[in-house]
Amino acid sequence: MAARKGSVKLLGISPSVYVNRVQIALNLKSVDYEFLQEEIYGSKSELLLKSNPVHKKIPVLFHEDKTICESLIIVEYIDEYWTSGPSILPADRYDRAIARFWADYLDDKVSM
Repeated sequence: MAARKGSVKLLGISPSVYVNRVQIALNLKSVDYEFLQEEIYGSKSELLLKSNPVHKKIPVLFHEDKTICESLIIVEYIDEYWTSGPSILPADRYDRAIARFWADYLDDKVSM
């Protein structure tokens, strides 16, 4: 179930560990996507403010008429939507919960 070119867009900055996480997931699933570069300096773009009004942070994934925010949630969405290619997260619910815990723990340490 490959995505049409242009139907998947990723708003982010480069380099960013959070954006890179999503890019790796998209590449593992062989999903074609358009990368929309957010400006690092200055005010945040209108697209970012409209797409993620609560946290106003990147990355933001646009897929068809859906907008998904937060890198871990985006990775879960990619893993569940595109079933071709290798699985990113464990199939077992307990193992998946453990993976989420450690990913969240590392995110807290990186963002400090």
